[in-house]
Amino acid sequence: MLFRKIKKQIDDWILNGNDALLITGARQVGKSFIIRETLKEKAEDFIEFNFIKQTKLLEIFKSAIEEDADKFLMALRVAANKQLKDGTVIFFDEVQECKEIVTIIKFLVEQGKFKYVLSGSLLGVELVDLRSAPVGYLTTIDMYPMDFEEFLIANGLGDDVISHLKQCYTQLTPVDDFVHDKIIEAFYTYLIVGGMPEAVQTYLDSNDFVQVSKVHVKIQREYRKDFTRYEQSKKLKLIKTYDLIPAELNTKNKRYIFTNLDKELRFDRYENSFNWLIDAGVSLPVYNVTEFEIPLEASKKSNLFKLFLSDVGMLTSAYGSATILRLLEKGKDINCGSMFENAIAQELTAHGYKNYYFNSKKHGEVDFLIEHNNELLPIEVKSGKDYQKHSALSYFMSTRQFNSAIVLSNFNVSEKDRIIYLPIYMIMFIEKNEVIKKREPLKLSELSL
Repeated sequence: MLFRKIKKQIDDWILNGNDALLITGARQVGKSFIIRETLKEKAEDFIEFNFIKQTKLLEIFKSAIEEDADKFLMALRVAANKQLKDGTVIFFDEVQECKEIVTIIKFLVEQGKFKYVLSGSLLGVELVDLRSAPVGYLTTIDMYPMDFEEFLIANGLGDDVISHLKQCYTQLTPVDDFVHDKIIEAFYTYLIVGGMPEAVQTYLDSNDFVQVSKVHVKIQREYRKDFTRYEQSKKLKLIKTYDLIPAELNTKNKRYIFTNLDKELRFDRYENSFNWLIDAGVSLPVYNVTEFEIPLEASKKSNLFKLFLSDVGMLTSAYGSATILRLLEKGKDINCGSMFENAIAQELTAHGYKNYYFNSKKHGEVDFLIEHNNELLPIEVKSGKDYQKHSALSYFMSTRQFNSAIVLSNFNVSEKDRIIYLPIYMIMFIEKNEVIKKREPLKLSELSL
């Protein structure tokens, strides 16, 4: 079984969770598999219902929910076709097809007879009010394609090497040249394979990039089936919007120019299509901000953004075999910028960050801005040899009080003028770890006039 970090959270829920658990994310990121295999590993008594494969069951459950929650539990026992013990885990897969279940989750949890784990795709689209589920009754975890560290582990990299790399990251010391070159090679392989579990497993089994690309094509075909269904019902332009992403990322500033879709239409005519792709988890936005100030969200310009694919491997496959061949030569004579930035957007998103960028005609562009450890952290991504040339970053470091900035490239660890130069693969160690300290409780009752 491919190692996934999310497994620990599922383990913790099995042991200690008193609420229902919902795993959501784009199609084919491995949600159902990791839930099923973790339950088997823990020798949990569980039963699985799939609302796409078991369509007759879907109608029975929906009808029961319309009556009341007790009727639903009765239908559940009948559908199980076996005696359900107290504590049995009920696994509802493809729950987007029966979103009504979320409306009775509070009752199911309070009833306390069984434990419930749910998974589904397109939930950001189908369940607009999902985040408003009663606190304490439903924990939601977003799942993404495999990040680079998971990819390294899948390819046999040991904990000792990962620990060494992390030590070099925290102490800002160069990595051994031999190790550095091998991990850079692995990163370029990751640009081709990406993090979709089926693609990774295909690579491990065959070492054949042609077969890996076939997996990417198959996944995108499944995406387009969803697009077609929603285009018909919601009058969206999903396929056209999605298909333009690789070309837009290959332009100089990588910004999505919506007029390239249709020069006669305004942004607001396509805005719902962009939001659908983002909510479905198949594309990742990086929004422009006008201020270098926290919170970045306050100066976000919602109509200026870069739009990345949810998986860098699918982006590389979209560029074709010539790009793959040149990547295998570590990027010689090829512009890797779009793939580098897609991998960074993908990694930062998986680590819980909201991503932004800054651009001005006067000073240039900073590729990524994130709020890290309660501070603003600028990040530049360089795929070429001139990784120490970054006019915009240098300007802002000289005029503003940032503790540090990061440049990610093919080169080893170094530091100069508060700018930290890291190998591109060390993005795996930039993780969200904000801590809000506790303070003494307010005692307003002690106030008197």
